[in-house]
Amino acid sequence: MGQTLEIALSPKQRRELQSLVARASESAGVVRRAHVVLWSADGVSGQEIAQRLRLTVEAVSRIRRRFVESGVTGLQTRPKAGRKDHAMPSATVERVVGMAMSPPPAGRTRWTTRLLGKEGGLSAGCVSDILRRNDLKPDLMGTYKVSRDPAFIAKVQDVVGLYLNPPQHAVVLSVDEKTSIQALERTQQPLPLRSGRAARHTHDYKRHDVVDLYAALEVATGKVTHRLSARHTGADFLSFMRKVVRRYPNSSSHGTPEVRAWLARHPKVHFHYTPTSASWLNQVEGLFGILGKQSLSVTNFPSTRALREHLDAFMRTWNRNPTPFAWTKPARAIIGSHRRMLDRISTAVH
Repeated sequence: MGQTLEIALSPKQRRELQSLVARASESAGVVRRAHVVLWSADGVSGQEIAQRLRLTVEAVSRIRRRFVESGVTGLQTRPKAGRKDHAMPSATVERVVGMAMSPPPAGRTRWTTRLLGKEGGLSAGCVSDILRRNDLKPDLMGTYKVSRDPAFIAKVQDVVGLYLNPPQHAVVLSVDEKTSIQALERTQQPLPLRSGRAARHTHDYKRHDVVDLYAALEVATGKVTHRLSARHTGADFLSFMRKVVRRYPNSSSHGTPEVRAWLARHPKVHFHYTPTSASWLNQVEGLFGILGKQSLSVTNFPSTRALREHLDAFMRTWNRNPTPFAWTKPARAIIGSHRRMLDRISTAVH
C-alpha cells in the first residue's frame, strides 16, 4: 500500500486555498482540488474525501502530490498537450489564404472549402480551420456602389450643409420616390405566430399591380407628406409637389422640362440634388428602409387597394409620433471615405 502524503499548510497557503474555494468565478476543477488539500490538512482520510467529491482514491492521491510538488499554483488546470500531427506548416496556410483571396477558377463565382482543399491537397475541415483562424469568409458576399458623379464633393457639401446648418426661415424637405411597390398576395393564408412556432407564409404568391410612393420628409420634425400613384411620370411628381407646396405654402427630380417650368413659377422652392449613386445621402431613404422592414415585409395584399390602404395607415401612424433622423457625419468625412474607396477600386485585382 502506498504511503499517504502528509499535508501541512502555512497560514498563507490556507488563506489562498480558502479564497479559491470561495471564488464564484473559479473553475470547478480548481475548487475540487483545493477542497482535497484543505480536508487533507484537516486530517480527513483520502477515502472520505473521495466519497465527498465523487473521485477515486487514486485521484485524491494525485492531487495531494501535485500540491506537495508545486504548491497552490500546482492546483491550477494544466493545458492539455493535444495532438500535434495536424498542425499546418506556415507555407501551407499562406498558400490557402492566398487562394481564398484570389479570384476563383473559371466557371466558379466563389471558393468553397472543398474546392480550396482539392486545389491545396487538404481536407475541407483543415481548410475551414485555416479560414476561420484568418477571419476569411469566402462564402459571404457584400455589395457596394461608389458614386462617379463629377460634382460629388459640391453636392455632398450642399446636402450635408442643409442637414447640419439649415437656412433660417426655410423648411428643409428630403424628397424621393419609392417605385414599383408590388401588391403580393400569398397563394395560401399566412399562419399566425404561436407559442414555440414562428409565423409562416407560403413562398409563392400572386402578383397584382404596383403602387408608387412619393414622400417628403421634413428634416427638422420627421413629419412626412406622401402621395400614392399608379405611375412615376413627371406629371405624377408635379402633382405630388403641388401637394407639398399646399402643405408648406412659404417653402419650396427630376429635371424634366415640366419640372423646371414649375420651379420657375415657384421661386420659393429650390431643389438640392444628392450625387448619383448616393441615395443613402437622402434622409427619406431611412424612412423607406423602415417602411420596407416593418410594414411591407411578408405582408399579404389581395389587391392594390389593400396595399394603398396599408401605406396610408403606416404614414398616419408615423405622423402621430414623427421621428427625425439626426445627421451627424460631416461632409469632409464622407468626402474622405469616398476618395479612399475610389483609390481602392482603382487598384483592385480583377
